[in-house]
Amino acid sequence: MSGDNYLSNLEVAESQISLLEGLCTTRAIRRYRDEPIPDAVLRDILFAATRGPSGSNRQPYRFVVLTDSERAKQAKSLIATSAQEFWAAKRKNDQYDERSGADPNSPKSRMARTMQEYVDNFSEVPALILPCLVRYRDPSPMEGASIYPSVQNILLAARALGYGGVITGFHGGVEPQLRDLLEIPDQAFIACTLTLGKPQGGHGPVRRRPMSELVFGDQWGESPQWAVDPPGTRHTSAGPPTKEVV
Repeated sequence: MSGDNYLSNLEVAESQISLLEGLCTTRAIRRYRDEPIPDAVLRDILFAATRGPSGSNRQPYRFVVLTDSERAKQAKSLIATSAQEFWAAKRKNDQYDERSGADPNSPKSRMARTMQEYVDNFSEVPALILPCLVRYRDPSPMEGASIYPSVQNILLAARALGYGGVITGFHGGVEPQLRDLLEIPDQAFIACTLTLGKPQGGHGPVRRRPMSELVFGDQWGESPQWAVDPPGTRHTSAGPPTKEVV
């Protein structure tokens, strides 16, 4: 446990951005400056995480935060290996280097470069967080409601304080070794791998599909009249699956 007792007398930092601005500009950050995250910032970000909602307010979430200890370095290295193997397979299977990916200026090519840089430098990320759900009942599709809101709180708090992060599942390839190394009990579900740091670039605004495609009114597929994007909204060509739901 840290001996930085001064933090107990330090108020949570104020943010210069509004909540709505933060919501609309918190994008995936995969490139970080080579600098640690101060303890006070980590405290504020993880404090926000612990404010997340959970069923019956049981608060079954736990957060393993890895920065620069020897054990943290080992864990980062383990997950880095998994990340690199996962991305190499995805890059090949999804043909990131073919068709539009052959154009170095295409969105597909830019994403491939960003991902490659991310996994190549994964072991050096300033902070890596493993949000865990301590199960007290059988696994259920709904159980994520008691952990993933806290994960989003981490990303939003990081954005508010000038930091950024991204959610991945890269721990999956080395989960048994990771559990042994970090002494994570079997009943704790590792919900994701989350990396954090000071962005090399900037934040959003994020791009999504138009509201009219995503928000329905009284019936499926029918958009209400008020579901229109604010002026200046920019959209992405990516989108949800087009397979018809029956």
